[in-house]
Formats: sequence, C-alpha cells, structure tokens
Amino acid sequence: MKYENIDKLVTEALAIEARDAKEAGALGYMARAMVQATLPHSKVEGGVFKRHNGAFQLTILADPEIGLPYGSTPRLLLAWLTTEAVKTKSRELVLGHTLSEFMHQLDLIPTGGRWGTITRLRDQMKKLFGAAVSCTYDDGEHWAIKNIQPVSQANLWWNPKSPQQATLFESTLTLGEEFFKEIANHPVPIDMDALKALKRSPMAIDIYCWSTYRVSYLKKPVVIPWAALQIQFGANYDRVRDFKKYFLNQLRKVSVVYPELKFGLDDNGLLLSPSKSHIPLLTK
Repeated sequence: MKYENIDKLVTEALAIEARDAKEAGALGYMARAMVQATLPHSKVEGGVFKRHNGAFQLTILADPEIGLPYGSTPRLLLAWLTTEAVKTKSRELVLGHTLSEFMHQLDLIPTGGRWGTITRLRDQMKKLFGAAVSCTYDDGEHWAIKNIQPVSQANLWWNPKSPQQATLFESTLTLGEEFFKEIANHPVPIDMDALKALKRSPMAIDIYCWSTYRVSYLKKPVVIPWAALQIQFGANYDRVRDFKKYFLNQLRKVSVVYPELKFGLDDNGLLLSPSKSHIPLLTK
C-alpha cells in the first residue's frame, strides 16, 4: 500500500478515535443481509449476481439494461438509507432539495462529466434502487427463502447539471416493506466516518462491516478458511492465493480505522479472535 494512502487513513483514524461515534453523530447502520453476503466489487455483466456465506446465499437480480449495482457508491447508499430508516423509523426517506447536499452526506464532492461523481452516483442509484434481492438458506436439511425489494419507489428530482440548485419537490424514496422490517429489526451498527474513510475500496468497506458484526457475538478464536472468505468476499479471483493477498491488504486498511480488531494468520485461514466491536450491537 502506498505511504500516502496509509498516512491518510491514519490521520482519519485518529480523528475517529478522538470522539465517540454516537456523540459525534457518526453512528450508522448497515443491513444485516448485506453484511453476511456482499454486492459486486466491480462491474458484472448480465442481471444476476450471487454471493455465498456458508448456508446463506444472496442473489441480486436486475434489469440487464440497467445493470447490477457495484463498487463503493451503492455501499455508501445502503449505509445511508439504512441509517435514516433506523433513525426515523420510517420507510419514507427524504433525500433533500439539492443533489450537492445529499452527496455531502455521502462524503462525495460533486463533479460533472462522463466520469464525474454525479454521473456515477446517479447510475448506481438507478442500479441499486431497481434491483431485487433473494436471500436463501440451505444447510442440506432445512431450506428457506426470502425475497426482498430494497426500494419500492424513488423520485429523484435533482438536475444533475445544477447540483446546488434547489428543486420544487424534495427527492424521496420508499423502502420495500420486507427490507424495512429487516433493517429495523436487525441493523448492524457501524461508524459512518470509518466507512467514508474506506470508501475507495469496496472490499475494505465489506471487511469492516463484516468484522465488527462478526466479533460482536464471537466467544472464542475461530479460523475462517481462505476458500470460504473468497466465496463471501471475492469470488471473482481465480486463485485463493491471489484473493488472500488482496484481502490482507484491505484488512490492513480496516485495522487502521478499527484498531481493536484482533486477527492473525493460520495455516488454513484467517484467525479471528474475540474483540471489542467497533460499535456495540443494539440491545432492545
């Protein structure tokens, strides 16, 4: 990893450590299903994508003409809408009058052009809001399925050419009922500042969300095989050793913003030990 990247992460990590996430207003949430199995890291052709985590399988379905959501942007969007739903206890979410204001909440600087952040955000919003999710559990004896529509309706009134211009109507979206129930009943607490610090790497975001959730209920050290981690986080790698190298590189980034995470290397996989969860799980 380049020195300037490490230096930037350390600086941001120190800023995060300087205050409690809740007091700083940085307490956020991520949908549990999206932590157990993740979105694509890069562009995937077609309209079907699958991720496995043991007996759990996440299948994302999309209109091939629109495409599947991928990268860091839909992850930031999912964290934002999950956090808003938990805070407001409502399926109806208000995105605001201006595009620049909403992008600021995602820690994105509005830039135009074909490769600008505005174009990428709008493209990923269409992909994410138009996708459907199927969660399947199959352990050989028991089988269950749950079909979820994350967003049932969205109205985006912003003018992408004038991100600071206020619109007559506020942009809004309505979460699907089943998705809202899932995140309302089982939200995974995260630090939004940590998520934003890792936004250049979708895998680092996934590892951060997964690790703080995983250690929250870990009672003793556990070895997670590299092959299992590859299926969950990086099925697009042909060789396990290539995935392992990249995974560890991203895990080091995570450990900068989440220094309490205790992990090591075993001959067969990643050794994860009981650690202080970055943000304690909610208790009802």
